Order: sequence, then structure tokens, then C-alpha cells
Amino acid sequence: MTQASDPAAAAAPAAPAAVAAAPRPAPAPGEGAREFIRISRLVKTFDGHRAVDDVSLSVREGEIFCLLGGSGSGKSTLLRMLAGFETQDSGTIEIDGQDMAGVAPWARPVNMMFQSYALFPHMSVEKNVAYGLKQEGVPKAERAARTAAMLDLVKLSQYAGRRPAQLSGGQRQRVALARALIKNPKALLLDEPLSALDKKLREETQFELMDIQERLGTTFIVVTHDQEEAMTLADRIGVMDQGRLVQVDRPRDIYEYPRNRFIANFIGAANMIEGEVVEDEADHVKLSSAMLGDEVFIHHGLSCQMGQTMWVAVRPEKLRITRRHPSEHPDAVGAGPLGGMAKAVVEDVAYMGGLTRFRARLPSGATVSATRANLDRRDADALTWEDEVYVWWPAEAGVALTS
Repeated sequence: MTQASDPAAAAAPAAPAAVAAAPRPAPAPGEGAREFIRISRLVKTFDGHRAVDDVSLSVREGEIFCLLGGSGSGKSTLLRMLAGFETQDSGTIEIDGQDMAGVAPWARPVNMMFQSYALFPHMSVEKNVAYGLKQEGVPKAERAARTAAMLDLVKLSQYAGRRPAQLSGGQRQRVALARALIKNPKALLLDEPLSALDKKLREETQFELMDIQERLGTTFIVVTHDQEEAMTLADRIGVMDQGRLVQVDRPRDIYEYPRNRFIANFIGAANMIEGEVVEDEADHVKLSSAMLGDEVFIHHGLSCQMGQTMWVAVRPEKLRITRRHPSEHPDAVGAGPLGGMAKAVVEDVAYMGGLTRFRARLPSGATVSATRANLDRRDADALTWEDEVYVWWPAEAGVALTS
């Protein structure tokens, strides 16, 4: 029987619909995999506060699913209920077709890797990894073979005799991962697994995690507050806010088709262009935007009312910032109608190496952000502070949001 955690760690403690700016892409390969974990109407309350509020979710067999949210969003509480460390007030959890009601953590077909790793400091890497098998009474020869294979998988064979204090943060993370995986759980639950690593090592380890998961085919459920980490790791992401599951989608779809303003701002960055509906036709909508000082064009129809307040989210990399008027710019000529355009003054410039970030102030006093890829080592015509510019975007670059 697979334990839910190592003994050292076990003691440790609906959104409104949006309208996309374009048809969504076709389903990705593998989306027909069976539902392996099914959560229905889950509720958990602490001192009268709903930490998890009526959450329903299914996780497919063999996928990496990320629960993403800020502090207090309910993501870790949801993970702990899956592991059996918290009991739901109502709702059901099924894992591989079995209802988990009343099933103890150690009897669930999952294992959990904690943020602290909880390695035994007095044991070698090899003994840390083999500990769970030893506790289950696995014969010594089999235990040694499985441990050697797991250390080889996580590229730690040469460190088998070392103790955790003699390892780097990334190596300790891999020891914890190997210890969690060696008992062949049907699903691995990872609570902020990379938060203790520095940025560069975290990025490298993300790809190692993906490679290991692909080789084993184990279902991974990862809790993280890091948007980039979720976008890199996940086959699908579930974004949580105030105990609710706000949107579940593939990383690209969540970024390109956010359901509301919270998602658009939480996943990456977005310029929110506010306006009121002044023209509502079957194939387009126009907004009057005091913020922009002009009309905003939405190149498809949507369900709205005259005078209704709406927003168009434009990602910084899709917002163009140029000295030339769009009518004279090669990217705009012949490219169809603009979503919007305004004059602005460059207020801030931040060179980031691969890209440069600009913040420009509109005549209304509002500011917008734009990014440019630095494709040339030298740019004699680079924008700088106080430059007068035009900011604009193609109509298909914006996403219309009703909330």
C-alpha cells in the first residue's frame, strides 16, 4: 500500500464568463485520457472562513496539473485534502475510481512531497530514498535495486553515500523527489516543490521534473504561487482565488483567453482598456474609452448592452509603441482594423536584456505598458524617456472581458 507521505513529514502540518477575441485552438493531444482524480463540490471551512469553496475538478491520468494562486487562495488546503491530511466539510474526492471518504493518508494511492523536503539529516542519500521501502518490509535485494534505479533516474547515483547537508538545494530537492516516487504512487502531490531554489536553478529543475514525469507517466499535481513555474510545468493549470477555482485550462489558453480581469492580471501582465459600449453589431462591438481618448474596436460580436462597461485586455508584448503613426507603420498597413490607438509619452524605460519594458502615459493620465524584444545588439533609434509616441494594437490582439 502506498503511503501518503514520509513519516518525518506526515506530522507536519464560479466565475462570470468572458468572451475570447478569437476561436480557441483545437484540443491538445492526450486530452482524451481518463479522469484519474475527480473532486466534486468540495468545501473546507476554518473558523467560519471557506478556505475551499465549492470546488469541482478532474485531473487526467499521467498529466502535470498545477494549482496556481496567491497566499490564502485555498490551493494548499485542497492539496492536503487530496493527501488526507485535512477532511472536507462536504463534497467528494475520488482517486482512480475509489471514494477517499474515511481513507487514511497512508492508505491512499498517492504520495506527497513537501516544501521543506523533510530529509533525514543523519541518513545518507541512499538510505533516505530507500526508507519507505524498508518500512514496508521490501526485501533488501529488491530495495537496493529499486533505490539504485531511482537514484539513476534523478541523476544522484554518485551522491548515494552523502548526507543531505553535503548537497546543494537542487540535489536535496531531487532526493526528496526520489523518496516520494520510489514507492510508485499513482499520483504525486507536490507542495511548492521549487520555492527554496534560486531562480536559475529553479528554471533548470522545472525541466528535470518534466523529464522525470514523462519517463514515469505518474500523475503530478503541483501547488505553486509562481505563474512562470506553472506555465512551464503544467499540461493544465487551475487558478484559485479566495477558495474558488476560477479557471482551468492549458497554459496558452489561460494566457491568451483569460476568463476575467483577475486572471488576465494574475497570469502575466495586461493593460486593461476600459470603455462603454456605443455600437453593438453582430460582427463587431465598439467602446468609447475615456481612458484611451478614442474608440476601441472589438472584431467580433458578443453579448452586451448599450452603455455597458467592458474591458479589453492587451498584453504588453502585443501593445505596439512607435514614433510613427500606425498608418505609416509596416506592421499595421494592410493588417486590418486596429483595436485602439492613442498618443502617449514615454515615462519609464527598463532594459531587461532580452527585452525592454516601456511605460507610457496617455493624455487621460492613465499609463500603459509595452515590451519590445531586443533583436539587435545596437538600436540607434531606440525609444527613450519623454519621447512622444503612439500606442496601438491590432484588433485580434485584445481580449474582451465583461468582468
